[in-house]
Amino acid sequence: MSDTPQVLLQHHLKKLRLPTFHSEYGKLARQCAAENKDHIQYLLRLCELELIERERRMIERRIKAAKFPAVKSLDSFDFKAMASLNKPLVMELARCAYIDTRENIIALGPSGTGKTHIALGLGLAACQKGLKVRFITAAALVHELMEASDERRLLRLQKQLANQNLLIIDELGFVPLSKTGAELLFETISQCYERGSVIITSNLPFDEWTEIFGSERLTGALLDRLTHHVHILEMNGESFRLKESQKRRKAQRTQQA
Repeated sequence: MSDTPQVLLQHHLKKLRLPTFHSEYGKLARQCAAENKDHIQYLLRLCELELIERERRMIERRIKAAKFPAVKSLDSFDFKAMASLNKPLVMELARCAYIDTRENIIALGPSGTGKTHIALGLGLAACQKGLKVRFITAAALVHELMEASDERRLLRLQKQLANQNLLIIDELGFVPLSKTGAELLFETISQCYERGSVIITSNLPFDEWTEIFGSERLTGALLDRLTHHVHILEMNGESFRLKESQKRRKAQRTQQA
């Protein structure tokens, strides 16, 4: 019978969906008793633990839903090796105010200069703010859109994408698009216009985007929307991957000598 209040308490905490209360209330009660804390201070600490854990789980869900190919932070980016990149602007963008004002980001530069890393870092920062993020390559997005169109669920997919706070489209220009694919991508980005923010990375300068979409009219209309409220990140420099490859070969030659 003496265990009944504890059993009931555990039952109620589960029903109320307070898992941290459930796991921590006993240990914290002993700590507060040892420190001479009153019941208000005890409950405050317990509530704070619950809120911290709830926020951690929410961030984990956001990161999982974003479908990042890898979780990378801006802290691990080598800004010194990419002198053309405006670091103060990137760090300001990491505060995510641009998402509140529905602004876009376009990162331009050759392959291997870290555009995807920057996009992933900004996406992670948005997840940590509790925002809805989706990451996808341009080729994969077009494939999904065409597949959804064939299966008559295109509108549902486009609505899901437009409901994201931040849509990240990586590697635009790496794979040529069909006429249908280009039109579907244009339509999807247009639906996101001023409803959320879009980050696009591309290895092609704007004047070569017609090669991607195959139409000056379509390209002009897309750029008009994307660049209405935009931050341009120029990333021109030597490929990080090439540098790493050269370092490895040099180290191997040194070892063999």
